Amino acid sequence: MAVSVTLPALGESVTEGTVTRWLKAEGERVEADEPLLEVSTDKVDTEIPAPAAGVLTAIKVAEDETVEVGAELALIDDGSGAPAAEAAPAAAEAPAAEPQPEPSAASSGSTGAADAAQPAAAAEAPAPAAAPAGGAEGTDVVLPALGESVTEGTVTRWLKEVGEEVQADEPLLEVSTDKVDTEIPAPASGTLLEIVVGEDETAEVGAKLAVIGAAGAAPAAAPAPAPAPAPAAAPEPAPAPAAAAPAPAAPAPAAPAPTPAPAPAPAPKPAPAAPAPAAGEGDGAYVTPLVRKLAAENGVDLSTVKGTGVGGRIRKQDVIAAAEAAKAAAPAPAAAPAAASKAPVIEVSPLRGQTVKMPRMRKVIGDNMMKALHGQAQLTSVVEVDITKIMRMRNKAKDAFAQREGVKLSPMPFFVKAAVQALKAHPVVNARINEDEGTITYFDTENVGIAVDAEKGLMTPVIKDAGDLNIAGIARKTADLAGKVRANKITPDELSGATFTISNTGSRGALFDTVIVPPNQVGILGIGATVKRPVVINHPELGETIAVRDMTYLALSYDHRLVDGADAARYLTTVKQILEAAEFETEIGL
Repeated sequence: MAVSVTLPALGESVTEGTVTRWLKAEGERVEADEPLLEVSTDKVDTEIPAPAAGVLTAIKVAEDETVEVGAELALIDDGSGAPAAEAAPAAAEAPAAEPQPEPSAASSGSTGAADAAQPAAAAEAPAPAAAPAGGAEGTDVVLPALGESVTEGTVTRWLKEVGEEVQADEPLLEVSTDKVDTEIPAPASGTLLEIVVGEDETAEVGAKLAVIGAAGAAPAAAPAPAPAPAPAAAPEPAPAPAAAAPAPAAPAPAAPAPTPAPAPAPAPKPAPAAPAPAAGEGDGAYVTPLVRKLAAENGVDLSTVKGTGVGGRIRKQDVIAAAEAAKAAAPAPAAAPAAASKAPVIEVSPLRGQTVKMPRMRKVIGDNMMKALHGQAQLTSVVEVDITKIMRMRNKAKDAFAQREGVKLSPMPFFVKAAVQALKAHPVVNARINEDEGTITYFDTENVGIAVDAEKGLMTPVIKDAGDLNIAGIARKTADLAGKVRANKITPDELSGATFTISNTGSRGALFDTVIVPPNQVGILGIGATVKRPVVINHPELGETIAVRDMTYLALSYDHRLVDGADAARYLTTVKQILEAAEFETEIGL
């Protein structure tokens, strides 16, 4: 039966999407919930999973084509009709051959029993036929697409063993690529029947990693009986061996069938016997891109590292251990060249000298920025803020805060808290101009967009009702949304609905920036880098004196059609007063 793959609803305001890449080709087999294609909308890029297991028979929408939500993208044949058609001819041929031996069956009951057993084996043959391909029967765990340029991954650790029960979406194994380390969840609930790819082995995207079956005994032994039905290949030429004489001949090939029993031979692969050659450390051993990058960053010569992985392979842990050993070996001499080692290592980008197709995400960002610049009268006001109290308060509370709340306490939540408090007093900055209607909407809620630097480009997830959250709530929500963006799991609804935006341009060292106001908003706050420098302060006893303080710049870009310079200055002054007062002790547990 053909199962239709349609474009799902990807958010309230999303009505269409563009197919950017098919992850499977026509004729390839797909598993249920396996990523099938990538779709881009004006909000987010995402993967569409296969709704059922089967063969991809037809692709209806080509790459770079745009379709509406609900449109048919492809067809998957789940095979529910094909086996029935094949079984019918097999059954038809069996009775055709049986009428002739029937008389002899009356004289020899044992021969009749043998003949009856053969059709039964032939009927069962189709099921084991799939088993030899992968060993155990069940749901395949495959290596999903982990990024546009990622073609392979290395299994670093299995979190479950063969025979253990797993739940759907429960972390099953850890995989390392040249981009990121991540966990692969179980696609279904059941028992882990077989591990196909061992630890420290590298597999391509789409490769089978393991098999999960229905809850029950681990069929590590189940693949053993599989060789016996292997003669099921004989049922295909079944019409020829219809005669009684070939029937005894069939058991003869069955004897060699046990030779496939060395199928358990893969088991020696994970056995620790292989690491023995690791002592010799062959230079030709495969090294994953992640390990090579880690070695380069830590100045580790891979030819001097002894691998502890399978077959002597060098693992991430080996490089880290070698780097730590090198640091411990020469602490004193390192002090002298320390000044010289501060010079940054500049790596030449692989994009240098290339002409590539502009990604859809960059087109969307570019269109939105041009629309905002051309449709608004934008300018920027800047104030300087002393956040010494906040930095001292954070340093005192951060350890206990992390243990209690489960997230790190960065300076960012303090800025967000001050910004939303000031918005309540200055609604002109938290507003929207309705050009078609000639009206202004002053929002009664503070939905704050947080600019996040992601691999595909700048994205702005939204903290809804930020004005109702405390420091801990803002910290948790910020960490959650930023993690989703970087893991490419953010949804369109989480990227829409902002009434005001905050961009931490100082996280990359910029003192301040003239940030662009997003469409349908009238203000965006840019946070500059925090820098220690001498500042004149009024001391209660010493009067005016010079002290080293933690200073930062806050830049407010605004739409001058609605916000005047005085409005912007008043808003920034309120934010400055809240930050410099630093009355957040109770919120962070001090």
